[in-house]
Order: sequence, then C-alpha cells, then structure tokens
Amino acid sequence: MNDQSFRFPTRRRLRTRLDRLTPPRKPVLIVLHQEHSTAGRVGRLLAERGYALDIRKPRFGEPLPQTMQEHAGAVIFGGPMSANDPDDFVKAEIDWIGVCLKEKAAFLGICLGAQMLTRHLGGTVYTHPQGRAEIGYYQLAQTEAGRSHAQDAGFAWPGTVYQWHREGFDCPNGAECLATGGDFPVQAIRAGDNAYGIQFHPEVTPAMMCRWSVRGHERTLMPGAQLRQQHLDGWYQYDPAIRSWLDAFLDHWLQQPATSTELIA
Repeated sequence: MNDQSFRFPTRRRLRTRLDRLTPPRKPVLIVLHQEHSTAGRVGRLLAERGYALDIRKPRFGEPLPQTMQEHAGAVIFGGPMSANDPDDFVKAEIDWIGVCLKEKAAFLGICLGAQMLTRHLGGTVYTHPQGRAEIGYYQLAQTEAGRSHAQDAGFAWPGTVYQWHREGFDCPNGAECLATGGDFPVQAIRAGDNAYGIQFHPEVTPAMMCRWSVRGHERTLMPGAQLRQQHLDGWYQYDPAIRSWLDAFLDHWLQQPATSTELIA
C-alpha cells in the first residue's frame, strides 16, 4: 500500500492539536470612509496572519467600540474628506482615537487616519500654501528617531512610497516624527509605543491604484502631482520595498506574547 495514505491524517491531527494550544486572535478594527472602500493589502496581510477584520464605517452610522479590549488593534484608513471637516462622524472618529491611546491599544492611522491622530493630539492639518499635492510616488527620508526605531523594531523604511493627498500635518506634542518628505515634511509619527500615523498608502494594490487614478483623474493634474502612467510604472519599481516594510511593520505593530507550541505527550 502507498505509505502516502498514512501521512495526511497525521498532519491534520498535528495541526488541530497546535491550533488548540494557540489562543484565538482578537479581530482588528478597520475604519473605512466610503461605501465601497476596502482595507486593501493591509487587510489581506492581517487576514493571512489569522486576524479577522471588524469593518466599521462611522460615516454611514456604524458605531465604534467603547473599549479596545475585544480587538487586537485598530486601523483608520484614508478618504476624500478632511480631518478639519465639521461633520459629526469626523469629530467622533478624532475623539474616539483617545480610547486607543488611553488603553495603549495598537493604532495605525493611514493618511486621513494619521491626520485624525494629529488633530486628537492637538496638532495642525493643513493644505500646502502653494496648492501642491502629493499624488504618486515620492521619496521618504528617515529621521534619527525613525532610524533608531526601525532598527529596534526590525524593519527597514522604504525609500519611496505611494501618496494620495493634498493636506499634510505637523508633528504634535506627545508624538515623535519618524519619517519626512518634500512638500509635506512630516510623513510618519509615533505616539507612545503602539500608535502610529503615516501619510503614505502601503495598502494600495494595482487595482486600487487604477481605480483611484481614473476616478480621481483631476487630482493627478494638480501642482506637484504625477500623471497616471507614472503611478503604474512606479509600482514595479518601488512596491517590493514597500511590501517588505509593511510585512515587517505589521509583525512589530501586532506582536503577540510568546506562546508555547510544545505538544503534550
């Protein structure tokens, strides 16, 4: 008889026993701002790591949790609105970030999410004085704090990142600047040990890039912006380093307490 028939049941039993010894992971809260928005590559990489995605859209009336005790972390993504807008849901999200900071929960703000973190900490979100935008791929430079943190955390910042914004933010009190750029100097901040805000978009997939650059074509014509073809060309040149950073960053951001995988005889 072919001895292959004995191997697969053994592997299944081993996997089942290992799963029983590993505590189930709490979901990650995902905050989106448009009806058809997705968590993109960030969501996919979280799912690959075994995290369910608890997707909320406060703009459409969905509430945010009163505590982060049932979540492993939270990500607030970008959107076409401004952190300076007077809408109730914008103010509610900015205020809610205080739950994450108070409980020292893992928090990541991407673009609009980073600007909301800045507003919560008392910082300023602003448009460029000459009306410039960063739409496409732009260089990213580390600060001394950013280099030191990356070394301790075990990841390497990408040298060029994908941007889609016409507003920037300063580094508020209580945070440190980790990375800088050109027209909008502050590109990444950290508040405490677990809260990060990044101006760039590591979650973008080629499909998202195509959709943004078609539906938001007028943004690619703004001063400082890059045309659609430059976005597509830049993907092949710069995305491998962005993907490598995101992989390592997520592992650091959501690092779990060590658990034993030793089987009991």
